Amino acid sequence: MMEYTNKTRSLRVPTHSFSSSSLMPSAPLPIAVLGPCAACKVLRRRCIDTCFLAPYFPATEQLKFVIAHKVFGASNIVKALQGLPESKRADAVSSMVYEANVRIHDPVYGCAGAISKLQKQLNDLKAELALTQAELLIMQCQHQQQDDIASFFDINLTSDWQPHCA
Repeated sequence: MMEYTNKTRSLRVPTHSFSSSSLMPSAPLPIAVLGPCAACKVLRRRCIDTCFLAPYFPATEQLKFVIAHKVFGASNIVKALQGLPESKRADAVSSMVYEANVRIHDPVYGCAGAISKLQKQLNDLKAELALTQAELLIMQCQHQQQDDIASFFDINLTSDWQPHCA
């Protein structure tokens, strides 16, 4: 293995590769260049191998960092993540990005406004479901009542029988 280094990250690349038809070495693999993470790009700083934010804000997801940085600031993001176990940091980043995005769209209420809207929608749907269930029960009772009347008079309602009009 040879180690290639660019100004931001180092990458280990095998010095030879194997073709699929045989196990004989072929030409060396091309060097993969990894750029700075999204946080370092936005903050215009040099991204180092041990960059704390790189695992959570990859270079391909720059908007994710821009949104979180706009609301919380880079130092607050780092402080919040440092206070968490590593296993929970990715979820925390997702949560921060979501909260920041909602805060940008609704600066007054933020996530509380989104939750309130969803609760209202849930309550409206519950009421609509209860109304529909009540209407269904009424229709079933009416149908049962018609069946009871028909069996009482021993009349088949599907026949051509018509009531006499006076």
